[in-house]
Amino acid sequence: MMLKQLLTIVTLIFIGGGAMAKDYTVCSPNGKNQVTVGNDITISVSHDGKPVVKVKAGLSVQSNLQPGSGKVTSATETIPAPFYRQKSFTAAYRQLDMKLSGGFGLQVRVYDEGVGYRFYTTRQTETIIVDEMADFCFPDNGKCWLAFSTNEEKPFAMAFQNFYDETKLSEARNQFAFLPATIQSGEVKVTILESDLRNYPGMFLKADGSHLKASFAKYPKRMEYYKWRGMSHVAETEDYIAKSSGKRTYPWRVMAITEKDTDMPVNNLVYALATPNKIGDFSWIRPGKVAWDWWNDWNLKGVDFKAGINTRTYQYYIDFAAKNKIPYVVLDEGWYDSAKGDIMNPIADIDLQGLIDYGRQKGVGIVLWTVFNVLDEHLVEACEKYAQMGIKGWKADFLDRNDQTAVEMAERIAKTCAQYQLFVDYHGYFAPTGLNRTYPNILNYEGVFGMEEARWAKKETDMPKYDVTFPFIRMMAGNVDFTPGAMRNGTRTNWVECYENPVSMGTRCHQLACYVIHDSPFTMLCDAPTNYEREPEYVNIITSIPDTWEETRILQGKMGQFIVSARRNGSDWHVAGQTNWDEREIYLSLDFLPAGETYQATIVTDGVNANHNAEDYNMATKTLTSNDNLKIKLASGGGFLVKLIKQ
Repeated sequence: MMLKQLLTIVTLIFIGGGAMAKDYTVCSPNGKNQVTVGNDITISVSHDGKPVVKVKAGLSVQSNLQPGSGKVTSATETIPAPFYRQKSFTAAYRQLDMKLSGGFGLQVRVYDEGVGYRFYTTRQTETIIVDEMADFCFPDNGKCWLAFSTNEEKPFAMAFQNFYDETKLSEARNQFAFLPATIQSGEVKVTILESDLRNYPGMFLKADGSHLKASFAKYPKRMEYYKWRGMSHVAETEDYIAKSSGKRTYPWRVMAITEKDTDMPVNNLVYALATPNKIGDFSWIRPGKVAWDWWNDWNLKGVDFKAGINTRTYQYYIDFAAKNKIPYVVLDEGWYDSAKGDIMNPIADIDLQGLIDYGRQKGVGIVLWTVFNVLDEHLVEACEKYAQMGIKGWKADFLDRNDQTAVEMAERIAKTCAQYQLFVDYHGYFAPTGLNRTYPNILNYEGVFGMEEARWAKKETDMPKYDVTFPFIRMMAGNVDFTPGAMRNGTRTNWVECYENPVSMGTRCHQLACYVIHDSPFTMLCDAPTNYEREPEYVNIITSIPDTWEETRILQGKMGQFIVSARRNGSDWHVAGQTNWDEREIYLSLDFLPAGETYQATIVTDGVNANHNAEDYNMATKTLTSNDNLKIKLASGGGFLVKLIKQ
């Protein structure tokens, strides 16, 4: 029997869809954002009365579905947000629910922070989506920030890590870019994201004049394996992008609208639009910092054993973690024979149960690295075995795609791990889409051009600029595992590439600031324990920084230039800043502190010689109140941290 006889193929026509009784217009609670849904299912978005983006939206290519009646409602939600950038937040919106013929519908939500829309179906039959239309048209030729696929041959297969190409929209390369993407539209920035991505492929965009047009990876038909680590990859695809059974909602297409750059890192739309917690009690989840082996290449020195992937080396990492109250150590690639995908058997040089027991005695939990599909292929067996042994979670790596089956795999792993009280850290993964709201045991995501790049970057690489760009764009999507903490630091002129003993770009304080600026409840200390042990005062500062926050504010900032973030944990505040390669002075008012309260401040700034030796820093203490102001000088590629402890 032919496929179309077995399955229902559906389209929502976006042009010529028939006349509706009327257009529908919905405003945000504050009245600034306005959306009009036209009779061709075109979604026109304006801000303060000025058009900022128009979207032609649709699914597949077969039935000519007619728009029908619509209903507008309002809601205000208080959303708990464990392990996110604040403990909870309030989200108010107005929503249009428009019925479409054939058992389909369209929802459009308008928030003060932006707009989201999604399709849904109430059909009980199996449905194939051949393709989806999402054509974003902008009224003027504004600047855009796009991160392009790094795989020209197979653009949908890569690690979702690249710089942002900053150019006029009309001059943007005609290549596939992954989300998020930011476009200057008049006086505001529009950032395109997605939320509640489940059982469906993720979105890519390609520039075409004043348009950004969506594309999606096709549904995998046949998989093959790379020999070196048992990683699966798509060898052949179907001629459609998604299939599912029964009634369902499709992912939210999000247009975050921000008047100021400082509004961007704290935009909550992706999290707000995601499906709420599905695992129930999450009190067993413990965020925290982690001593990491891979970035520093197991590069211990001054020890009486051969460092590497072996029991003695990891005992040293555990000792270091215990001494510095670091709750986790990760065993990265190599603890099992990754070429064989043999996740169920540690290599002979690793006494895994012994290490888990050793860590337990010292209050340090063990996290195991794995390839996504290797874990998935042994999912229940591996989770049961290693949870019984006492590990705390998995670092899953090398998904490197976001087609429907990859998205389903990530959810399946999170769900199963939660059943065994294991958390997960997702690497080789696309930008988050709110799945950590649905499964709070997903503590972190990569999908960022992070510190690992310093191992193989070239001299012309501009990491400090990227470091003060991605918090405004990528971090809108959610948590970010940048893996900071480098102890070898280079200036713009003396940085050197070194794979075995890597060097970060920018100053030591630039690295330190990451622990406050990033949304990251599971954060690596990426350097070797023996490098940290030479500077215990500095390590104490890192480990004293909280892993979760009750409040986050962006005090100052300009995308691509600098950022100053303030976060509150209880009554204490931490303020941190970073700059690009430009030196600058920051004038920091402490008027965000409660009046009449006194704080003991620890102030860590670039040293007077940091432009020559990027490892130079200065640490001072003083008593401060809300009436005080600080003048802080940042070196080229510099940073700072101000720790404010209430007295």
